[in-house]
This record gives sequence, C-alpha cells and structure tokens, in this order.
Amino acid sequence: MLQSPGEPAPHSRKYLVRDRIFGIGDDYWIEDEHGRHAFLVDGKALRLRETFELKDPERRVLVTIRKKMLSLRDTMTIERDDKPLATIRRKRLSLLRNHYRVELVDGTELDVSGKIFDREFAIEYEGELLAEISRRWLTVRDTYAVNVLRGEADPALLIAVTVGVIRLAERERGED
Repeated sequence: MLQSPGEPAPHSRKYLVRDRIFGIGDDYWIEDEHGRHAFLVDGKALRLRETFELKDPERRVLVTIRKKMLSLRDTMTIERDDKPLATIRRKRLSLLRNHYRVELVDGTELDVSGKIFDREFAIEYEGELLAEISRRWLTVRDTYAVNVLRGEADPALLIAVTVGVIRLAERERGED
C-alpha cells in the first residue's frame, strides 16, 4: 500500500542530512531521527574523480558513490564491495528537468523526481514510494530529511541515490 506524502509508514526511518556537506574532502555524520550517528559521509580528496564513501558508525564502507568518467551525460555510479550496484542519470526525454532514473545491476529501475534544488523529491519503484526527501518537516536551516518509508528498503542505497542525484543536479546547474 502506498503512503501519502508526509505520512510516516509503520516502519519508516528518518535520517537528517546537512545540506552542502558533500564537498571533496568533507566528512559528515548523518543522524537518525533520535540524533544518533547513522552514516558517515566521507568525501575523498585527491581522487581523479569525485568520490564519496558512505560508512556505518564503525566506519566500515557500505557504498561508494563516484562520478563516472568519460560518459556522454553526467552519471554517478554506486558501488558496494567494489562491485557496481547502480547508475544514476537524468531521465531522457523527460519534460521535467528534475527527473532521474536509477538503474540497479539486477535490472530494477528507480525513479527520482521532484524539486531537487529545494530538497523536495521522492524515490519510487514502479509507482510505489520508497523514500521522501524533504525540508518541510525540519526547522533547522540547511538540513533535509531522507525518510525511508519501506521497512525492507536499503537506507544506505537510498541515501547514496539522494547524494548522487543532488550532485548531478548541482553539476547540471553549474554548481561545484
């Protein structure tokens, strides 16, 4: 059953992310809704291509997010254990500029759409809402929430998708 936007799912998990933290060389803790460290974003400096590692509280790498080199369109890749997991691209032939497709290696496709720059967008699978990204629930400036709505969804993957989509959108707009 689909959840209405803003309505918490029975097993939803919310993560708080500070905006503009994803610079090369920047490290930042993403907290859960109770203020506990959930993920560490480790921006890798001195790399040929833009790279971020998402780590657990014990600093083990869960996923790596990289800008793909030598592609016709800006692309971000997500890897787990040094193996490809997903590719993020702006959706072709979309009337909406802020519409991205995430292709997982198993053939699954996720759609990401909404107001990326305003941090008001959703990640869906076959029309079912997996996660909402929003600032509207928060009073802290420059912070947004990644609300994972499906209990079986992989929060690390959805946060990595969020980071990748935001970086691609910023690059398209000329921000670095």
